[in-house]
Amino acid sequence: MRTSLTSISVLLAVSLTGSPALAGAYAQPIDTRVGPLTFENGFPSSATVSKLYDEMDFQRACQLYLWAMPAVGFHALHLAQRDTLGVNDGDLCLYVDLKDKAGMLTPNITTIYAFSFWNLKTQGPLVVEVPKGLSAGGVLDIWQRPVTDMGMVGPDKGEGAKYLILPPGFQDVKPDGFLVFRSPTNQIWFGTRGLSPDPKEARSTLESHRLYAWDQRDDPPAMKISSVGGRPWTSAQPVDLSYWSLLADVLEREPIEPRDGYFMAMLALLGIEKGKPFTPDARLRKILSDAAVVGDAMARTIAYSKRVPGAEVWPGKRWEYALLVDVDQQGAHFPQFEERTSWFYEAIGNTQAMQGKTLGAGQLYLETSKDKDGQWLDGGKPYRLTIPPNVPAKQFWSITLYDNLTRGPVITDAGSSDLSSRQDLEINPDGSVELFFGPSKPKGANRNWVKTIDGKGWFPYFRLYGPLETYFDKSWQLNDIEAIK
Repeated sequence: MRTSLTSISVLLAVSLTGSPALAGAYAQPIDTRVGPLTFENGFPSSATVSKLYDEMDFQRACQLYLWAMPAVGFHALHLAQRDTLGVNDGDLCLYVDLKDKAGMLTPNITTIYAFSFWNLKTQGPLVVEVPKGLSAGGVLDIWQRPVTDMGMVGPDKGEGAKYLILPPGFQDVKPDGFLVFRSPTNQIWFGTRGLSPDPKEARSTLESHRLYAWDQRDDPPAMKISSVGGRPWTSAQPVDLSYWSLLADVLEREPIEPRDGYFMAMLALLGIEKGKPFTPDARLRKILSDAAVVGDAMARTIAYSKRVPGAEVWPGKRWEYALLVDVDQQGAHFPQFEERTSWFYEAIGNTQAMQGKTLGAGQLYLETSKDKDGQWLDGGKPYRLTIPPNVPAKQFWSITLYDNLTRGPVITDAGSSDLSSRQDLEINPDGSVELFFGPSKPKGANRNWVKTIDGKGWFPYFRLYGPLETYFDKSWQLNDIEAIK
């Protein structure tokens, strides 16, 4: 067999370098997905050094954008409540109707909410007095991990109780008459909803909650309660450089957990380091701004086109589980990175009761972004959803439409973005319910219609409050949304 000198040269190069690819790295230039890279006898040229460091910083920033979403999302909500709505930490803010909730990520319009933030480091341990009644809520840390559920879904089971939330590192205390829990972060959030079908009773129950410092337990101050009152506000994560300023602010106030060591190392290379001011130079400002835009696009893709196993609710149908991340955000073996991104891009909060795994209690969240034919839901087109009879919800069901960019409720001149079993809907003789979505009310739709906006995409959450057995055994299945031809 005859072997050419060229072949011998290639074989010699491979034997000395280990692979054809490595042998090729000595050549000029090599093409990659980030563009051509040039080398000088195998060493990167100055142009390649600059390009690759920019690319490394950009790639890291994109992934850090996704990783930080729960904390930045909560901090954005905190600042909106404090600075835009003027609600101090420890005061209670009520979110009553659609206008109040317009700035919130995927709120339920059917139930009234009450929120409060608290800083355990500056304000001390927190006492939450939960009254007896129909409420469901809890306390979460800054990463939106539950410290404890409260109300009907908590250890008090709707009978009322006093909860004491301790800061990280605080001494153990076990006072009589208190349920004691410890938060791993200083910044915490209290949130609850009124579940009574009577709006006045639901509001009264929420207004009966009390929050105060542990040091004030012998003489608690009066609870200050305010409401949004229809004022405009927003809390969605920023898609610009301010995202990183919010993250730097969060991390400066909180203990660093062992799980986050490598993330801290990457953030330090991007100018975010605990104990140091965040003052990025022009190069980093450009990279971080670009990464926020791309990171947001990645999060949107992860949320609306899920690829994680187990997202499908019923085989062959478009409905997916909106909430796939465990309460500890860890999963069985390792952090649920895309599950976590999907949920916290769209929503706020995650408690045990929100996992949708308890028969007859808690909440369940199903979503879709496509119609029966697999096409994206289009605000300019009419659709029909037929809900089968005997919906497996002990309390009620609801469906709410959201803008796919803001993730807030669809706001139109029709004044409604949701339909629920607590409304006076038209019901078919067999018990099924036909709902309609589109830019104009179809003939015969009457009360069972939600208006959408031409030129904008939308997605719904279908909620079951107190899911029942026929949901869990999948003998009851929700139909796909169908385009009306």
